[in-house]
Amino acid sequence: MRTVVFIGGLLTAAALLAWQQQTPMSQAIVAAKPVVAPGCAAATGLARVVCLADAFKASLTPAQLAQAQRAYSKADAAKWSNFPQQFTRPQRVGIALGSLTAPQLAAAKALLASVLAQQVPNEGFDELEGLLALDDTIAQHTRKSAFGAGNYYLALLGTPSLTGRWELQYGGHHYAFGNTYQDGHTAGVTPSFRGAEPVTPVRAAGRTFHPMAQEQAAAATLLQSLSTAQQATARLSTTFNDVLLGPGQDGQFPGTRQGVRVGELSPAQQQLALQLIQRYVSDLEPATAAPILARYTAELPATYLALVKSLVQKLNGRGGWLLPSEGKKCVQIEAQRIFQRFVGEIEFAVQVDVLPAHRRAGSDGVGHSLALGRRGL
Repeated sequence: MRTVVFIGGLLTAAALLAWQQQTPMSQAIVAAKPVVAPGCAAATGLARVVCLADAFKASLTPAQLAQAQRAYSKADAAKWSNFPQQFTRPQRVGIALGSLTAPQLAAAKALLASVLAQQVPNEGFDELEGLLALDDTIAQHTRKSAFGAGNYYLALLGTPSLTGRWELQYGGHHYAFGNTYQDGHTAGVTPSFRGAEPVTPVRAAGRTFHPMAQEQAAAATLLQSLSTAQQATARLSTTFNDVLLGPGQDGQFPGTRQGVRVGELSPAQQQLALQLIQRYVSDLEPATAAPILARYTAELPATYLALVKSLVQKLNGRGGWLLPSEGKKCVQIEAQRIFQRFVGEIEFAVQVDVLPAHRRAGSDGVGHSLALGRRGL
């Protein structure tokens, strides 16, 4: 299993505060609550996911169903991105959240929530909601229609069932996941991408969201635990200025693992590395996350930790648009089945930007050999 990198920007705290004071946020999509169809309430596991997918499909008009339900193909599975739909080439498939009625949106959210951790602030489904709120913030601040919670897409690739192959695909600006199922089992959970912009907490739907805060704290704690000698070993001479293994780059992993071997760190430091990995894996619903995390834990001694300099963004002082600058760090974790990067100002515990990406591969050769690539079980 392997992963990816994202470099983005942020809105200034002053600009964000000014916006929050002057312009009420459009909260309809974020405020909408999942509603589980009565016939699905007692279902568990993948049977529940299939039931909720069927309930969502039943709520759609024929024209909407034609958008949401597609035959499974690797070509469509590869159409994920971290960009807004307007700037994505090729564009995502599926139906936009902004085109759904209130009952349809409630059914869609119930389906999405069924595959993610629930009742955990700023993690799992709550993190998904928080990132919708962040994109609403960008939309309101920039007045650009390319941003906002309505521009996130949900697609069913293949017919949801306990037999055959199908995928639940969801994504928009700074967010993507694709869960693939084969004959009633989870075959893959990639791509898996999260990014936060702005990086400050935002208010939406009567509450405060601060997605990615836990990931930032875990990355900072791990980095700060390293000695000078360990940092020197972990530090790579290369730099990057864009997403690694991003859209259109599935499976293009580095040929050689680099950095410091986690098995050579102290037991306490090894646990910090595992905790950073866990922050991403635990976005999944617990039954799906458990075997993935178990594999990562078993492979932890052979995992490599690296520090990579990024050519990131800095504010230009004119309302939050960005200019390139040097200096931020990327914490990279790499093993047989994982390639994960966190990008941010972690030395100062100030999250600038993040891109997770954890990925599980299926032994049957399906799932996402192309969406972030993979190396088998």
